[in-house]
Amino acid sequence: MTEPFAPSEVIAAKRDKQELSDNQIDWFIDAYMRNVVAEEQMSAMAMAILLNGMNRREIVRWTNAYINSGDRMDWSQLDRPTADKHSTGGVGDKITLPLAPVVAACGVSVPQLSGRGLGHTGGTLDKLESIPGWRAKLTNEEMFTVLKECGAVICAASEHLAPADRRIYALRDVTATVESIPLISASIMSKKIAEGTHALVLDVKVGTGAFMKTVEQARELATTMVAIGNDAGVTTRTLLTNMDIPLGRTAGNALEVRESLEVLAGGGPADVVELTVTLAREMLDASGAKATADPADVLKNGKAMDVWNAMIAAQGGDVNAALPTARFSHDVVADNDGYLTRLDALSVGVASWRLGAGRARKEDIVQAGAGVEWHVDLGDRVAKGQKLFTLHSDEEARFELAVESLATGFEVGSTPVERPALIIDRIV
Repeated sequence: MTEPFAPSEVIAAKRDKQELSDNQIDWFIDAYMRNVVAEEQMSAMAMAILLNGMNRREIVRWTNAYINSGDRMDWSQLDRPTADKHSTGGVGDKITLPLAPVVAACGVSVPQLSGRGLGHTGGTLDKLESIPGWRAKLTNEEMFTVLKECGAVICAASEHLAPADRRIYALRDVTATVESIPLISASIMSKKIAEGTHALVLDVKVGTGAFMKTVEQARELATTMVAIGNDAGVTTRTLLTNMDIPLGRTAGNALEVRESLEVLAGGGPADVVELTVTLAREMLDASGAKATADPADVLKNGKAMDVWNAMIAAQGGDVNAALPTARFSHDVVADNDGYLTRLDALSVGVASWRLGAGRARKEDIVQAGAGVEWHVDLGDRVAKGQKLFTLHSDEEARFELAVESLATGFEVGSTPVERPALIIDRIV
């Protein structure tokens, strides 16, 4: 077979800040999947895109090439519309766990394909796998059955969904090209569009514990992804949310499941409830469906919890089993009276990772019970000797480095501070 392009000429075009044609993009991704384009050539292309960018047409076409490398899912046989949510990841971000049952309890189906954590941000599947018996890997037929019977399913994405992205993401991770907004956008949106959902709400985190450190970066990413989704016929909108401060009161796997259950039982931390309800209302509105209930109500009346129990049980989970706990714990107390004037998300996330709740490499095994609890919120009054944090790990030797990470991440001062707004902006 005679190839229409040479890999080096397409790379050179982007290196020289030229626009790539639709045919060049389609061929380059397809040729990579056929091993005509070598790994080092795709690495060079990723760097050229990082340095020189892409316009909207190029990003949309690159995304479509990812989608066309694999399967597309179809939920048209369901009797309800579908909506999904994607978060760019943050510390204590367990929102998917209560959110999917809440939206399902309000009349819209939620096919939630999730991932595992890498680095200081924990993955949804890692959290759920702390539930005895629960399994992440489902066939397409099993996914459809759970979704039809329960209204929501949270599971791992098939290896046949945007496989080009899977391969290229691994390359980006080791070639310092993860930060490219065109490639981030294509990576996220290709999987969500291939997933076949009618509507998509994106939660783009901003702050120290997030991938995007500034509002300007986050807004650029959000605007790009909304455009890709809407161009593909998926009603897409984005919330920019604060991640200078960790979400809720826990970071860790089983710890976050426990906190999510508190939210589903009508309690839980105010910020987790606020974001769950806000995102749920956005998903319901974007779906175009007439909601059968309000998200705040289904948290209080137990209907969301009913969906959770059915969904977890349908995937083999024992909803009555005790969640795992770590073998050891260690408390961090206040050295003086005052107010909690700083609580840094990244420091908490790194501490949780050092305790064993996260992974440095994809093959690492996480500890189900490891993580950090914080007993006070930003602005709360504290007394000398009061317990501020409890650290959990199966290995006592991990506490020293975790405490070291936390030590630079909080302050007890003399003047109270106000917690910043959780929702920064909304982009449609």
